[in-house]
Formats: sequence, C-alpha cells, structure tokens
Amino acid sequence: MKLTIIGGGGFRVPQVFEAVSADNAPVRIDELSLYDVSESRLTTIRAIIDELAQRAPYAPRVTVTQNLTEALRGADFVFSAVRIGGTSGRISDERIALDLGVLGQETVGPGGLAYALRTIPFMVQLAETIKAVAPDAWVINFTNPAGMVTEAMRAVLGDRVVGICDTPIGLMRRAVDAVSPKRVPGATPPSLHFDYVGLNHLGWLRSVELDGENLMPKLLASDTSLEKIEEARLMGFDWVRALGVLPNEYLYYYYFTREATERIRSAPSTRGEFLDQQQARFFSAPSSDPLGAWLRTRHERESSYMAESRSAEESREESDVDGGGYQTVALDLMAALAAGRESTMILNVRNNGLVPQLPEDAVVEVGCTVNAAGVHPWPIAPVTGEMLGLMTQVKSAERLTIEAARVGSRELAWRAFAAHPLVDSIGVARQLVDRYSQKFESIGRMLG
Repeated sequence: MKLTIIGGGGFRVPQVFEAVSADNAPVRIDELSLYDVSESRLTTIRAIIDELAQRAPYAPRVTVTQNLTEALRGADFVFSAVRIGGTSGRISDERIALDLGVLGQETVGPGGLAYALRTIPFMVQLAETIKAVAPDAWVINFTNPAGMVTEAMRAVLGDRVVGICDTPIGLMRRAVDAVSPKRVPGATPPSLHFDYVGLNHLGWLRSVELDGENLMPKLLASDTSLEKIEEARLMGFDWVRALGVLPNEYLYYYYFTREATERIRSAPSTRGEFLDQQQARFFSAPSSDPLGAWLRTRHERESSYMAESRSAEESREESDVDGGGYQTVALDLMAALAAGRESTMILNVRNNGLVPQLPEDAVVEVGCTVNAAGVHPWPIAPVTGEMLGLMTQVKSAERLTIEAARVGSRELAWRAFAAHPLVDSIGVARQLVDRYSQKFESIGRMLG
C-alpha cells in the first residue's frame, strides 16, 4: 500500500515513519510518499528518516516530491498535515487576538477561526485534487483546525475523509488505566464501552464501562485515580467532580479563559513564538546528528505542550510526554479500514442526527467502530445543558467561518468571530477580521 503525507516536511513526520516501520505495526506500508512545498524541509526530514530506517524492523520505500499529482497517484491513504502560513502565521493568530484582549491560541477561539480562514481554501483544493487523482484513497485529516477542515473537505470527498485527534482517545485510555491498573496500557479491551461527545478540541468523556461496570463514579471519587489524569490535574478535581465527567484538555481555554489569557500574555513568548524559534534553530542549523537533534527537540516540544495551563513549578508527566500520539491513531485507523482489524476510536465524522440540535452535515467528535466496511459512529446519550449550549455556539461560529471561506464574505467572517463564545464584543470581532485581513494577504484577498 502507498501512504502519502501532505506536509511531508513537517517536524512530526518521522513519528509516522516510526509507527509504520515498527515490528508491531498493525498494517504494512510499501511506499511512503512525502509531499511538501519546501525542498529544504523535505531534505532534513528525509535525513532523519534514513537514520531511523537503519534500525527499523521494516522500512517502506520512501519517496519525496514537490509535485502534488505525483505524490497522490496510486495512494491508498493520504495524511493531510499542513500549516498554511507556517509558525509565523501562528504567531500572528495568537498575538492579534491577545492585543485585542481575547484568548490567543492556535485552534481555540479567534486564532483558530483565522487559521481556518486561510487553511480551508487550500484544503478544499487539495480535496478536489485527491478526488481527481486518487478517488479511492482514504483521507485522514489532522490539519488544524481539524473539525472545520474535515467538514469543509467532506463537501468534496464525503465519507472518504475522516478527522483525527489523539487527545480524546488518550483521555479515555488514561481514565481506564487510572482505575484498572492491571489492564494492558494503551489496549482497548472488547468489553469496553464509553460515551464521548463533542467537537474537535471541545468534548467530554461522560461514561466509561468495562465488563458492564461504569467506572466514572469510582474514578471521580478517588484523588489517587484523578491524579493520573492530565485533564483532571489541569482543571481541578473539584471542577471535574462538579461536572460529573472528564473534559477534553482544550476545554481549559473555555473554563479558565481569564487565567489562560493572562498566562499567555505574561509569558516570555507565546506557544507559536516558542515553536517558531525552536523549529528555525532545528531546520536552519545542519547537524552531524540529525536524528539526535530531532529527538531532543521533540521531547522539548512535547514537554512544554499547554504550558500556560500549569504553574512554573509544574511539569508534564512523562507518560503524557511520550504517549502514542496522532500517528498511532492514524495507523490504527488505516489498519481497520485496509486490513479489517476492527478498532474502537474517537473520530471527527458527519453528525447524521447523533446530536439532533446540530445540522446533519456538521462534523462532530464521537466514539466509533472502524472496520473494512468503513467508519461506524456509536449512538450517544442525549447532549443537554451547558454542554449542548457550548457545542451549539462553537459549531455556529465554525460553520459561519467555513461559509465565509467558501464564498469570500467579510460579513460572514465578522458574524463568525462575533458568534464565538471567547469573543466578548461585536466591535472586537470586527477588529479581529480587519487585523487578520491586513496581516494575511490571502484572507484580505478572499474577504474583499
């Protein structure tokens, strides 16, 4: 089989190679094709992969290209992992919002909407090219903002595109591990059932049943169990107990907006500035040990993830730093679709009435069974109260953003920013649109 990575010069691509070349890889890839617009980044990533291949139990043939059609031709699976505007674009996403007194974050809030406005047009074009060149390929999207991008690509590719994120399934597995320590870590037993619902980077694990027992009450009652769960440590044991559920870590930005905004604003650099400096050092300075440099940089990157949610004295648990990551989720999805290895996953899929209050064609994030016949979302319990209210409001902002990008409407973009719960003023919403349009030529040109 052929796997094509769009954004093949990305820093995390060697992690995909590690996953597909592992002795226990659930599916075998014959060719790994890396496509990127940057020849220098492709060269650097290829050098790291070549080193990894020397000690890999199985190494697929690796090709690199800057020709999109060549990369896609014959592909069975396409991973999309691009960052339109690069890390410098992320800096602007964050800083423009912060300068106007609202949260500045990559995918959550106004920064995420700006990121979507400049990303969606490219991703829709990519979907059209995939449909023309590799119509039978499955597209696994982890280009952020993953929910909005997946929803926009679905208009072209339908069910052949699936959005993934590693945080929800990681949360579920940590919850089970916390109360079932004898279970094989990372495994998903056949007797497991859970209820997870939300949007990408906005969701809740509402129940976890193992062998017919709901583990959530036992988990929430135990400080020892909650201590093992990053999300509970981030948001406080008292708050998750008040909710009666475990929230996705990105809900920190909604539940602690003031604290998160202040910490980001007062930090020496935003996350985007940190990554921009780190990656500039990594990609610009030739190393006699590219693999070693990559491993050190990766650990630094993962250790500092969501640093604004922790005090200066706190650090991430090593189990969170060195977890499976998105590449493991992607490989499990491939194995289920291609090899019929049935898998339980949490994916971004078409709503289809799962949450009746949302449009049928909206993308939601829910538990699924995946096998050779496709992706099969699970029925979920009704979504009510503040969870439904937040999902509805954020989805409204997302759909307005998608439509603004589709038709090129400044008024729709303004409405999208104004609709988002993390933007507290219609006037600020208009300023956000104006400033992002001035900063990014593509947004300014699109919105007129």
